[in-house]
Amino acid sequence: MTNWTNTHVLILGAARQGIALARWLSRHDSHVTLSDARSADELAFAQTSLADTNVTWAVGGHPLELLNNTDVLCLSGGIPLTLPIVQEAITRGISLSNDTQIFMEVAPCKTIGITGSAGKTTTTTLVGEMARLDRRPLTDNRPRSYIGGNIGDPLINHVDDMTSDDIAILEISSFQLDQMTISPNIAAILNITPNHLDRHGTMEAYTNAKARILEFQTEKDTAILNHDDKGAWNLCNQAKGKLLTFSLQDLAEGFSGAYLHDGLLNLRDDHAYLPLILREKIHLRGDHNVANVLAAFTIGHAAGFKLDDMLEAAEEFRGVPHRLELVRELHGVRWYNDSIATAPERSMAAIHAFDEPIVLLLGGRDKKLPWEDLAKLIQQRVDHVVVFGEAADLIQKAVATIDVEKSVDLHRVNDLKQAVLKAAEIASAGDVVLFSPGGTSYDAFKDFAERGELFIKWIQEL
Repeated sequence: MTNWTNTHVLILGAARQGIALARWLSRHDSHVTLSDARSADELAFAQTSLADTNVTWAVGGHPLELLNNTDVLCLSGGIPLTLPIVQEAITRGISLSNDTQIFMEVAPCKTIGITGSAGKTTTTTLVGEMARLDRRPLTDNRPRSYIGGNIGDPLINHVDDMTSDDIAILEISSFQLDQMTISPNIAAILNITPNHLDRHGTMEAYTNAKARILEFQTEKDTAILNHDDKGAWNLCNQAKGKLLTFSLQDLAEGFSGAYLHDGLLNLRDDHAYLPLILREKIHLRGDHNVANVLAAFTIGHAAGFKLDDMLEAAEEFRGVPHRLELVRELHGVRWYNDSIATAPERSMAAIHAFDEPIVLLLGGRDKKLPWEDLAKLIQQRVDHVVVFGEAADLIQKAVATIDVEKSVDLHRVNDLKQAVLKAAEIASAGDVVLFSPGGTSYDAFKDFAERGELFIKWIQEL
């Protein structure tokens, strides 16, 4: 839809995405109801932020009668499809949408969408830096590139200011893709590994949600898939336009994209080869982050960014908070914050980034994901493990059931603060304390960022 005048829209969830969408729809003469399960007191700030609009509020729950006369139901990122009001809307044939879908329906410019089980934010942020350098503001000092979606400021806040010469770079989650019937001009899938199975139920359903980023492309569009990741590369036959790839290995003949060869990142486009940057100049640790940089170069190339701007961005990039972030070195021990690791696969990638002895902090809330592979890697690479939170018992049992000769020193505490204190007791000079929890933060914190900030605070207090 591009004309929202006199439509009746119900939005579930009054977080940043829901508030931004409510404001934009109201500005475009839609009749908007914003529903949130929280109380009026809890939503006071959100309601104040929309006081200058005609948005109607429904607080304290999601009664089914809200669907009466509703044309479109829009879901904020954390709203599950299993919610009774969502199921009832589907039964009634009411269209589902979200702020990213609506943004892409009305955006006048080229769009880049990036999804994956891990690495989305790092890759999106680096591509955004490349775009910022490539499309520096003109004399009017107006931005010419926009970065958002599942991170930062929802781009629906800025779409009315965009022109056809701009570019929009979006991180898109499986939660958003679930409802979407539109694809970006350049769509990148970084990887598909077990994640959010508490939401999607099965790997098949989760993969299908990720694959929707390709589903609505045309022959004029570009798909970018990780050649090293089976989940992503298995979708290569779904590319409708140009297919590019990236890999930590040499590319086979016939493939174009970015790859690593003898410590040098390179780019191939048909029969043209271009050296990019030495791996040692990348400031991010781990093969997974090298893959993220390769993905960013491939995306930037597909978007037509200038090489010098891409190189400058890659050489200056220091990463994103809460992603293998070096917090402090104390008594010869280096402490790393990887709070974003909310799945065992992400914790495994973090472990692989280090050769030093590791004290690993694991815990939080489980997402119904398998822990066995992480447990095996712990037995091979980790000296000490401290578990905490709701998933502590589950993790402890997974590690204990691996039958190997090496015994891992495992400690169990109640919460993250105690885990920090226990790690400080255990670690000695030359060790790395790696907080890469493998579970979500929702058993004790608002989100992974709050969890990471408190982890940093407690380290600084040591």
